[in-house]
Amino acid sequence: MRRLLPYPLLGLVLFGMWVLLTGFSPGHVIIAAAVGVLGAHIMRRLAPEPPRIRFGMAMVKLTTLVIADIVRSNIAVGRIVLFSTPDRRSGFIELPIALRDPYALAALAIIITATPGTLWLQHDARSHIVLIHVLDLVDEDQWIDLIKSRYETLLMEIFE
Repeated sequence: MRRLLPYPLLGLVLFGMWVLLTGFSPGHVIIAAAVGVLGAHIMRRLAPEPPRIRFGMAMVKLTTLVIADIVRSNIAVGRIVLFSTPDRRSGFIELPIALRDPYALAALAIIITATPGTLWLQHDARSHIVLIHVLDLVDEDQWIDLIKSRYETLLMEIFE
């Protein structure tokens, strides 16, 4: 079975998404099955290395922090949008990063982008600098310390 479908969950998700997006008809079901099987085989050719994840309190703490920060940021962005003052300014931050694991970097990119008011723009793999846009940039050093102390340390504990 593994030879026919090396990543069964990926094949099933591709099949399901194809059927949901195009409709349920015999032709689309056949195409969806082909997309699911081909997608799983393409992923096998890419040969991604499995992530090394340490489950524990760091993961629970990170999840709690991210949810709290998303709620807090939604309220802050709502206030900025509704009660905007001319002294607010947005800007870019160049964040030096110590993370090297690609899964940890992807998780940090998702966390930063999912938090309203911040956006991950670019990662320079040579200099290990991440470019982030912040909607309400008051103090660049404070943002760097916040991201490194809240997210990066926990992600390093989980992934590295």
